[in-house]
Amino acid sequence: MPRILHFSDLHIGTENYGRLNPETGLSTRLEDFLRAFDFVVEYALDNDVDLVLFTGDAFKNRDPSPTHQREFARRIRRLIEADKPVFLLVGNHDMPNSPTRAHSLDIYDTLGLDRIYVGAKPGLHYINTAHGSVQVVALPWLTRSRFLAREETHGLSPEEIDRLIRDRLEQLVYMLANQVNPDEPAILAAHLTVEGAEWGAERSVMLGSDLTIPKSVLAQEVFDYVALGHIHKHQVVAQRPLMIYAGSIERIDFGERNDPKGFVVVEIERGKPPTWHFVETPTRRLMEITLDVRAEPDPMLAIQSALATYDIADAIVKVVVHCTPEQASLLIERDIRTWLKDAAYVAALRFEAERTNRLRLGDAATIADLDPRDALRRYFEAQKYTREESERLLQYAEELFQEEEA
Repeated sequence: MPRILHFSDLHIGTENYGRLNPETGLSTRLEDFLRAFDFVVEYALDNDVDLVLFTGDAFKNRDPSPTHQREFARRIRRLIEADKPVFLLVGNHDMPNSPTRAHSLDIYDTLGLDRIYVGAKPGLHYINTAHGSVQVVALPWLTRSRFLAREETHGLSPEEIDRLIRDRLEQLVYMLANQVNPDEPAILAAHLTVEGAEWGAERSVMLGSDLTIPKSVLAQEVFDYVALGHIHKHQVVAQRPLMIYAGSIERIDFGERNDPKGFVVVEIERGKPPTWHFVETPTRRLMEITLDVRAEPDPMLAIQSALATYDIADAIVKVVVHCTPEQASLLIERDIRTWLKDAAYVAALRFEAERTNRLRLGDAATIADLDPRDALRRYFEAQKYTREESERLLQYAEELFQEEEA
């Protein structure tokens, strides 16, 4: 039976919390992502994998730099030279703003390279592997304009538009499922949000608004496995058919600091339940340390003693110190950063002085305790912005956050 390695959401180019490595000329965070990617490639080469299946978002944005394209291509080339077929699904971060422009994976389709299959449009692909053929139905990221002409949406509410799109997507999946040979193994590779899936922190890097698809739309009997991309948190969405988000292979930000990262290895055989397991990739540790020194007579000594108990070597660290207004003037940031010198990167060092009156957003936590992205999202909700307006503003804000964190 064919053995498939399913991985997703590389986001090469995410370089926040990193610095330039003078020896390589690359960002240390880019090296983290490439290290995880190398692990994926090595596993495929060393463990008799028949097909490497990638379910979208190769790069951080739609216009990757030549360096990012080169590093991605180097690793794909290693797989192809070892006669490992590779399927590349196009995700939302790979899509151009205009339908006339090339997507970030278009070059692999244009060159017509043997053993590379690109899922840029909905369709069925036949792939021959060392242990038999596999059918892969591609369902790349689909925009609203793919389903609806502008004049069709006139006078419709956002809920009515979403319902119409879901109906047409369901028809599309049925049509593709009918093209599958029911006697051979088949996989549905989709980059989208499935109803009931648990989000990680990736809402902060989403481009545009999102559409949620019911599981029942994807759960067609002809599919032995549904390989999902788009949500960074690894999870099993359904058992029949087996429906899994592989998740991302490196942590994007602190919202994902506790999530395991890796990929799925699955063996499929028509008519039998697939067997699978999750393989963790080597990732950079992200540590968020919260200290409360309000009751301490010597806050600096208390901070030094507390930090000494943490293993911060080679980790990306965020430190939040809760203190009184009087103590805040006694805290010396330069000294605290010296105590953090073993960390790979100090993402933030923040002093939170106790306030008697705290501004609250509804019944949410105090603003001082909110992540800036969460605070913005809650503000937009409180102001009753539409989902489209909120996502568009958050997209612009994310660019500012990335510049600040770089």
